Amino acid sequence: MVSDPRWDRATGDIHEADYRVTDEGTVERTATRNKRGWLAPFTAVLLFVATKFKIIFAAVKSVPLFTTTFTAVVSIGAYALAFSWQFAVGLVVLLFIHEMGHVFVLRRYGVPATAPVFIPFMGAFIGMKELPRNAVMEAYVGLGGPVIGSIGAMAAWGLYMLDGHTIFLVLAYIGVLLNLFNLLPVLPLDGGRIVGAVSRWIWVVGYAAAVLFLIARPNPLLLMVLLFGAPELWNAVRSRKGTDTYYQVPLGDRLSVGAIYFGLMLVLGFAMYELQHLVVLHRP
Repeated sequence: MVSDPRWDRATGDIHEADYRVTDEGTVERTATRNKRGWLAPFTAVLLFVATKFKIIFAAVKSVPLFTTTFTAVVSIGAYALAFSWQFAVGLVVLLFIHEMGHVFVLRRYGVPATAPVFIPFMGAFIGMKELPRNAVMEAYVGLGGPVIGSIGAMAAWGLYMLDGHTIFLVLAYIGVLLNLFNLLPVLPLDGGRIVGAVSRWIWVVGYAAAVLFLIARPNPLLLMVLLFGAPELWNAVRSRKGTDTYYQVPLGDRLSVGAIYFGLMLVLGFAMYELQHLVVLHRP
């Protein structure tokens, strides 16, 4: 068996591209390279699915900077075992940017929030000392992560355009994918928290569409989201009735939240379309 070392610009690693001679006398490449590749899309989506059970609406004191740094380093090490260390660092940075978007909005509301704490292959979470005061606050806190997180993904895209290194293209693609997935209008994803300020009927439409998609194309990740989100959806609908003012949102706020939400989905959808072509072009 002859090996031909190739330089992979996307990861910065040297791969051994193995070949073999068939019985017919032709030379073909074996499928041994990139055995771990199938883990990338599964794990990347799993990260934010899990992190959406994350904004802990419970009393928390503080998270020392050491905890954030330590858990980030541990996460980088864990991801580097499955992927390259460059991708691991970039992914943790994207998660950090997303979580800090939530923190930024919370602090604008005067609510103390912890720095992100990272959990390998589970994503990250933040803690805050108060529950949202109303659906508008909950929506804007929910928007903070995808909006700022999308800026981080676009920054990675910009670095790819300037530098040409495909690791930035991969990170941009993953960043857009995760933030777009996170905008699905189902609880406990950020999208579910956002659309509650627009119309709670969007929850019904979102869950119905997700169930139909799940039936047509079974997906364990989507199933996990629906199973964990169903009790929260039921409690939200059951407990917000009558004279409860939590979901009494002024029309202006409904329009502004809806414009940001649907506008961001359109931008990320277009970005995903463009990045998909670039990823295909760079596929070996």
